[in-house]
Amino acid sequence: MKNVKDYIRTIPDFPHEGIMFRDVTTLFSDTRGFRIAVDQLLHPYAGTEIDCVAGLEARGFILGGAIAHQLSVGFVPIRKKGKLPGATIEQAYQLEYGEAVMEIHDDAFAPGQKVLLVDDLLATGGTAEAGIRLIERLGAQVVGCAFVIDLPDLGGRKRLEALGMEVHALCEFEGD
Repeated sequence: MKNVKDYIRTIPDFPHEGIMFRDVTTLFSDTRGFRIAVDQLLHPYAGTEIDCVAGLEARGFILGGAIAHQLSVGFVPIRKKGKLPGATIEQAYQLEYGEAVMEIHDDAFAPGQKVLLVDDLLATGGTAEAGIRLIERLGAQVVGCAFVIDLPDLGGRKRLEALGMEVHALCEFEGD
C-alpha cells in the first residue's frame, strides 16, 4: 500500500542547482493519493473545534479548500501582497534572499475563532509564521498547523513549536 510520500515527485536542481524540489502536483493529481493526504491531514484534529481553515498561497489553497469542505467550515486564503481586493492587513517575513509580505482580509476572522492553518510544505517556517501572526492579529486562535511535507533540516517545525504551535506533517524529506 502506498503512503503519501510515494506520491510526491522529486525534481533535482529546481528552481536552482542543488535544490531538490518536492513536487506535490503528482500527489494532487492522483485520486487515491489526494484523498489519503486530506484524510491524514484531518485525522489528528478529529474532535477538535475548528471554525475555519486558512491556507497559505498557493498549494495551501488546494489542501485547505478540501479540508474545509470535509469539516463543513469556511476557508480563508492567506495571499502574497497585492493579490486580495478590499482592506487587508499584512505581515512581512524573511526569505533566504530578502523579504516578502503576506496579506489577509482585515475581516477574515472574528475574535475567538479557531483556525487550522494548512500548507503543502514546511521549510524554514517563515511563511507559516507570517500566517499565524496575521490570524492572531485578527483575534483568532490557531489550533494547529498541518503540512504534507516537513523539511526538518531547515528548522520550520522548531520555529513554529517555539511559538506554541502544534505541528502535524505527513512525511519528511532530509536536506533541502
